[in-house]
Amino acid sequence: MADDALVAVQTAVRTANWAGNVTYGSPRIHRPHSLAELRGLVRDHARIRALGSGHSFSLVADSDHDLVRLDGLPPHVDVDPGRATATVTAGMRYAEVAVALDRAGWALPNLASLPHISVAGCCATGTHGSGNHRRCLAASVRALRLLGPDGDLVELGRDTHPDTFPGAVVALGALGIVTGVTLDIEPRYEMTQRVRTDVPLDEVADRFDAVFAAATSVSAFTDWRSGRADVWLKHRTDRPAGDWRGGRPATAPRNPVPGMPPEFSTEQLGTVGPWFERLPHFRPELTPGAGEELQSEYYLPRSSAPVALAAIRSVGDVVAPLLHIAEIRTVRADDLWLSPAYGRDSVTFHFTWVNDLEAVRPAIAAVEGQLLPLGARPHWGKLTGLTPRELGARYERGADFGRLARSMDPTGKFRNAFTQELLADL
Repeated sequence: MADDALVAVQTAVRTANWAGNVTYGSPRIHRPHSLAELRGLVRDHARIRALGSGHSFSLVADSDHDLVRLDGLPPHVDVDPGRATATVTAGMRYAEVAVALDRAGWALPNLASLPHISVAGCCATGTHGSGNHRRCLAASVRALRLLGPDGDLVELGRDTHPDTFPGAVVALGALGIVTGVTLDIEPRYEMTQRVRTDVPLDEVADRFDAVFAAATSVSAFTDWRSGRADVWLKHRTDRPAGDWRGGRPATAPRNPVPGMPPEFSTEQLGTVGPWFERLPHFRPELTPGAGEELQSEYYLPRSSAPVALAAIRSVGDVVAPLLHIAEIRTVRADDLWLSPAYGRDSVTFHFTWVNDLEAVRPAIAAVEGQLLPLGARPHWGKLTGLTPRELGARYERGADFGRLARSMDPTGKFRNAFTQELLADL
């Protein structure tokens, strides 16, 4: 593993990511306000790359060449009730899309813990929520519109391009600049959220299936040293609930991160509310503070959950002092070539670290020493000790993605150092 895989970028460029650990090397970051303007930028630049909302902690979004933000394009959410789809502007954030869908009587099947992230960026990196029957957010994509190297509009669909579409959604920005995304939607629904506190980690491991079947979306938060967890249960009111009731019911609102204000968290204590105000951990109308954390996350086969729990606990004394909090979730398998949940129902282990990269580096190495031998796939947008080449080797369809990327962008207009290294061996 290369030591520099975790090194933050340090340049004179002022624009940084959300956490502040990556300062983008791009000489210019454009923000076009029309599709025509964006097409002109693509045509006129030998190298250019899209930048989402800046919530990646890794170098996946960085570039030494020009970047372009899409949040200046006119936002729209076009619902097709007959097909149960909605086509949205790629640069919109999920919080915006969710409100528009709900007003129209529709919903998405899942959301990430933070709703402030862009649709295209989220899908490009395989970002997910939680739920035994909930796939990553990219799995809801029915079709993509993107600009190719000549600025021409390319449309790819699940039905029209079945052989290549699974490789085009979680694509790390390497195929083109996505301008529009068509999402599968369903009729709006309501949810409740409850928290069970002081749940033994032994119980989470021994009764893993029962714990994670207790609600539509389940998250277990722990510090890996106390031996205890808070389990957040987000449940649809139109579905039967599981019968697990471990720990104690929380009697006041909580924040997933101990000591942080509960006002930033979505409503709890069983109050019924719309799906988009319960599925995320944080309220859409409030933005959590930035710059005080780093993140890593690993997807493993769901069947490995008890073994992985024990493995992380074995290095708990190394991990816990550097954590704000850690989270365990489940994700249903999908068929997207570079999705970390490709081909297998998954359990994910998320680590929110203190903002001290040098101190955190040994803890990441300790976690990866335990989880990589179990088949872990790190999240594309978060910190890992693996190089892009080593990441690519963990995907069975990696070579297929390499061929697709070279066919759609033969000159590498949309590549950066991260994807260039990734594709070198694919």
